[in-house]
Order: sequence, then C-alpha cells, then structure tokens
Amino acid sequence: MSTLLVETRRARLADAGDIADIHDAAWRVAYRGLIPGAELEKMIQRRGPAWWHTALKRGSRVIVLTFGDAVAGYANVGRNRARGLPFEGEIYELYLRPEYQGLGFGRRLFEDARKELVSAGFDGLAVWALAANDPAVSFYRAMGGMGVARSTESFGGRALEKLAFGWNA
Repeated sequence: MSTLLVETRRARLADAGDIADIHDAAWRVAYRGLIPGAELEKMIQRRGPAWWHTALKRGSRVIVLTFGDAVAGYANVGRNRARGLPFEGEIYELYLRPEYQGLGFGRRLFEDARKELVSAGFDGLAVWALAANDPAVSFYRAMGGMGVARSTESFGGRALEKLAFGWNA
C-alpha cells in the first residue's frame, strides 16, 4: 500500500512550468465569463514559465502544494500592497489545479501561506477576490476572512468589483 503525501514548500526555479500551468488552468476556470475573453487570454499568456522563472529568481515568495510528485497548487505572498488596510501581509494569489479543488487542499495551502507570512514577520493578512467569483468569496469567508474593503479593477474596459478579506495574526 502506498500513501501520497500532501506537503507545502518554497517554490524552486524548476517549479516555474508547473506554476504557469496551474495559473493557466485555474484562471480559465475561475475567470471565464467574468473577465472579458481577450483580456483574460492576454493575462494568462503574460504569466508563462519564463515570467514565473524570473519572479522566483528575483525572490518572489511563492509556496507550492505538492500531492505526491505533482505540484497541485501555489500561493504567492508578501507585503500588503493596499497600505490603507491594517494588515501587513497579503496573499496575492492562491490557486489549485481544477482537479484538486474541493478536496481540502486549498485550506492547507491557505494555512501554510499564512504561516509563511507570520514567519516573515508580517502581522495579519489580506486577500482580494473578485466579488462575482462566488467560489473564492465563499472560500475566504469559510476560512474566517472578514470583509474589510471594496474596490474596482478594470479588465479590458470592464470595471469589476473586488472585495478584500482580512485576518489578524
């Protein structure tokens, strides 16, 4: 009998291709019908393996969740970009391959991303999600996130509402 381990670790340069694949697949599922098609395609294409390789080489704080030998998801974390929010850390992105969604891996990845921020000295964290992305909004609420801000972002000339969720340390 073999058991597959679920683990998280800091991303390595060799993970760039897997992270790009996850980004591509997860964005197509999450944002199709929300972000205009041509704009979504441009955003996905910009974030290919070379982009991720460069980001990792420059020190972006990315953790990956592995299931056995497969990279199943990633989280990109760092200093909160919205200085008006009372949280020092931010999870910029948290995505799983679609086939790993709904199995508890997102919870594990979220908690380990949160630990990564704490270990880096950040007090509290924020996450932004498109308001129309019901699965993401439900996930962050289920993880205990409190709605702390609203904003809009333009995608291909279409303004979409986004919500910020916050957690204290």
